Amino acid sequence: MQNFEWATADDVPVRELFPGIRLRTLWSGEVATAHVLEMDPGSHWEGIDVHQPGPEEVFVVAGVFNDGIRDYPAGSFIHAPAGSSHVPQSVQGCTLFLFYPEG
Repeated sequence: MQNFEWATADDVPVRELFPGIRLRTLWSGEVATAHVLEMDPGSHWEGIDVHQPGPEEVFVVAGVFNDGIRDYPAGSFIHAPAGSSHVPQSVQGCTLFLFYPEG
């Protein structure tokens, strides 16, 4: 028997991180977590997003994500190693799937 855990983004609580940036936690394990992040057009992270204690995996589901340096259109995958940083933002708005394998 398989003990799948599942969630839909519309059914989980939403937390506003910054104006126009919302986080929905889909799953939380002992260490790893999975989320959907929604960024409204023109939104940006306040300050620098530093990846600690581990890496961040990002898949751009819709729209165009910018890490402060370049644009990543829908369908892009980004691996941000532990200790790396960026300033998340989006001119057009975007939806991201985020996975943190080490918290």
